[in-house]
Amino acid sequence: MCTKVTSVEVIILSDDEEDDIDLSCQIIEGEDISKKEADLSQSALEQDLVVTFSRRAEVLPHARYDCPIHPFEATESERGAPAGSNMLFCDQCFCYICDKVASSCVTWCHRGECHCNSHKKSKFWNNLRDIRLLGRLKKFNLNLSDLDSHLRLAESMLQSFRQEVCKLFASFLMGKCLQVNGVNQQLIIHDYTNVFQFVSSFLNKADEQESRAAAIMNLGAAEDFILHFSVAGPTLCERTANPIDAKLLLLQRVVNSVQRLMVTADFSSEFINKLQDFYSQMSCPVELKNLNLCVRPWDDVLLVSVLKGQNVTGVRNYKKKRDVLLEQISVVLLRTEVLQRQQRFKELCRYLRVVKTDHSKRFQQLQDLIPFFLCSMGDLSEAMRSLFYQPTPPASRLTPHLFLTYLHIFETATVPKLIVTDPAQLCSPDALTFEPLKGAAPLKRAELVKFTLMAQMNSVSVYNDSNVWTRILTIVNRPSNSLPALPVPTPDFLYKARDVVRTILSNGLNYNTRIPRDFQEMDIRLWKLVTESQPFLGVSGEEHWTSFFAKDELYTKSLYVHQLLTTGRASSHCSNIDSTCSFPATDGQRLIFVCFSLSATHYHRTLIIEAENCQ
Repeated sequence: MCTKVTSVEVIILSDDEEDDIDLSCQIIEGEDISKKEADLSQSALEQDLVVTFSRRAEVLPHARYDCPIHPFEATESERGAPAGSNMLFCDQCFCYICDKVASSCVTWCHRGECHCNSHKKSKFWNNLRDIRLLGRLKKFNLNLSDLDSHLRLAESMLQSFRQEVCKLFASFLMGKCLQVNGVNQQLIIHDYTNVFQFVSSFLNKADEQESRAAAIMNLGAAEDFILHFSVAGPTLCERTANPIDAKLLLLQRVVNSVQRLMVTADFSSEFINKLQDFYSQMSCPVELKNLNLCVRPWDDVLLVSVLKGQNVTGVRNYKKKRDVLLEQISVVLLRTEVLQRQQRFKELCRYLRVVKTDHSKRFQQLQDLIPFFLCSMGDLSEAMRSLFYQPTPPASRLTPHLFLTYLHIFETATVPKLIVTDPAQLCSPDALTFEPLKGAAPLKRAELVKFTLMAQMNSVSVYNDSNVWTRILTIVNRPSNSLPALPVPTPDFLYKARDVVRTILSNGLNYNTRIPRDFQEMDIRLWKLVTESQPFLGVSGEEHWTSFFAKDELYTKSLYVHQLLTTGRASSHCSNIDSTCSFPATDGQRLIFVCFSLSATHYHRTLIIEAENCQ
C-alpha cells in the first residue's frame, strides 16, 4: 500500500545555455510523499528506481533573469525603466552588474541605470558588467576569468594612483608663489617635481608586484601621466620640473620595465598582445612616439625557427608578406641574458648570428661574445675558429686581458661563471671564478700556439703586450732536465727552421696551418712566427726581449741568443754555426720566429731567432 501524496512544486536546475527555455530554474508538478517509510508492493520493489522520499527543493542564489519565482522580460539595453516585472526579486536574486544581492543594489530601478533589466545574453549589459567588475583592467581587454588576487590588487592601486596624481597635477597647474625683489612682487613657478616623484614611487611599488600585475600597473600609470602638459610661465632648471622632460624619463622607465617583463616573465602570447594593444592606443605626444613595445613572444614562429636552426636568414615569407627578425637592442640584450641563464648557448649563438637590430655598435659587442658562448657549451675548437672566421673577426678587437682569458679557457677547459653582455665583463673581477666544462678537453699545445699566432696577427695590442708574450712562453714550455745554459743549435736546425718560416710566410698563416712533421722530429715541438716586428727593433726591441729573459739564467748565459736577437747572425763565439746563416726578410720586412728546444730547467725552454733585413 502506497503512502498518501499531495501536489507540490519541484525545481529543476539546469546550466545548459542551449536549452530552448531561457530559465535555468523550471517548475514542474510533483507529489509530496510522507516521510514515513512506505509500504511498497513486490512489483514496485523489483523496479530499478523507486522514490521513497522527497521534499520541496531549496532555491539557490541566482541572477535576476534566472529567478524561478518572478518572470523576467529580456531587453537588449533598456535602462530608462524596468521592463515588465523585472523590478521584482526574491531573497536569492543577485544583481548581474554589481554581483551582489539585488536588495543592496542602489541602481536596481534607478532611471538611466535599471540594473534589474540586465542579463547575460545582452552585449550591452555584459560590457557594463565587465567595466564594473574589472574597473581599469577592462581597457586591457582582460576577462573575468583572467582575474586573480594580484590583478585585483593592481586595479585597486591604479584607482588610488589616479586620484592622487590628479590632485598633484592640479597643484602643479596652480603653481607656487615665490617672492622676488622685495615683499610686494611675487612670481608664480610651476614645478612638476612632486608629480614626478610620486609617479616614480608608484612605479617602484609596481616593480615589487607579481609580473602580470607589475606590467599592468606600469602601463596604467603611463596612461595617466602621459596626458600631462606644461603651462606657460617660468619653470626650474631640473628636468623633473618640466613635464615634457619628466614624462620622457618616466615613459622610458615604463617601456624598459614592461619589455623586461615580456622577455623574462612567463607571459602568454595573448597577454603580450593585450599589453601591446593597450600601449598602442595610448595618446602619446609626438616626442614620445619612438618608444614602443614591439617584443616578439618566445613562441613566435620566426623566432622559434631561428632558435632551432631551421632558419639561418632571419627572414620568413608568409602569405606574400615578408617578416624579418628585427628587434630593439634592449630586447636583444634581454634575450641574451635569458638564454644564458637557461644555458641554451647553441640557440643563443644562432640568434645572435641572425637577428637584426637598431644599434650596430652595441650589437657588435654582443656578437663578439659568440666564441665565449661556444666555449660555454664545450665546443672549444669551434670557439677558437669563430674568433677569426666571422665577417668582422672578434680577434681584431681582442685586448691583452681578453686574449689571456680565452687562452686560459682553451688551456684548462674551464669558463668564468657569470652572465655577460659585453666582452669587457670577461676581464672583470667577477670573472675570476672558473668552472670545468662538462665533456670538454683542453686544446692541444700546438692549437694553443696557433691561436696565439693568429691573435697577434689580428690585434696589434695583443702583439705588443709583454704579458702576452710571457704567458705564451710559459704555456709552450715543458718540464725537462736541468741545464746550465741553453745549448747552441746546430746549423742544420737553423737552416730547416729558416725554410719553415719562409714557407709559412709565402703561404700565409691561417687556421689550417700545420707544423711540418720533419721539423717536429728535430726535437722541436712548437714554433712561433710573427710579422710586423717593428716594436722589437733597435733599443726598444732589446728592452722588450730583456723583459722575458733577464730573470732566467738559462737564457742570459746563452750569448748566441742575444746575438741572434740583436743582429740576426750568430757570433764567433758560436763556432758550430756558420757565420753566413742569416735570415733576410722578404721585401725588407723583418721576421721573428720562435723555435722551442727540449732542454730546460723547469720548463721546455725557448730559442728565439730574429731574422732581419740585411741592408
